Amino acid sequence: MKILFIGDIVGAPGMETVRRQLPRLRRAYKPDVVIVNGENAASGKGLTRDDHDELLFAGVDMITMGNHTWDKQEIFDFIDGSDSLLRPANFSSEAPGRGMATVRKEAGALTVINLHGRTFMPPHDDPFAVADRLIEEASEISPLIFVDFHAEATSEKIAMGWHLDGRVTAVVGTHTHVQTADERILPGGTAYLTDAGMTGPYNGILGMKKEEVLYRFQTNMPVRFRVPDGGPTQLGGLFVEADDKTGKAIRVERILVNDDHPFNG
Repeated sequence: MKILFIGDIVGAPGMETVRRQLPRLRRAYKPDVVIVNGENAASGKGLTRDDHDELLFAGVDMITMGNHTWDKQEIFDFIDGSDSLLRPANFSSEAPGRGMATVRKEAGALTVINLHGRTFMPPHDDPFAVADRLIEEASEISPLIFVDFHAEATSEKIAMGWHLDGRVTAVVGTHTHVQTADERILPGGTAYLTDAGMTGPYNGILGMKKEEVLYRFQTNMPVRFRVPDGGPTQLGGLFVEADDKTGKAIRVERILVNDDHPFNG
């Protein structure tokens, strides 16, 4: 099975970048399943129904979320009814939605799990224990399992990679918006990347207008962070190819598309 993952989509520029680049990535990588992290799709925080529907129309199979899951109130109106939207599985049991779902394709069944870190992040249930429980359940369906671990600390993400090595197809980190260059296949056969990076404005700071972020750093005064209206964009992600029978990764390739790294596929 071939899996394409696109990192944190930020605002309208990120959505436009997915619309423009996803067909080209499809031609180049021929993925069976496309997964995106959409927690910043709506003006940098949250996800609206329109964003959700547009991503599915563009060919996305599964949307994962993170700490901004509830920032757009309207998500409460549609998250339970969507088969293609995940919130972190280690959120409170009272939270609507779900943290795991299976995508069924001709190449096989891929279960996607969304988890949230706890280091330097809001407190949630233990993601390691929740992962253990869900992987046991998912393994009854298929050995193909993909984990989006939305976490701040590099160490926590690396720890999750080692914790799940040999039990899942891939562990990919999101949240920091800065792509890391440590993609690899761990000894047990799990593809790993600490952070896939973001998809959105290229000349901002983590997808926000750089002038406003600089003002905050220089003055320590409150300011509203906004997504730039235009300018160049980037796309960060990961491609994983896995053995359909064992679920082990056999190929992993980091994807970065921007003005300094043009995509020639």
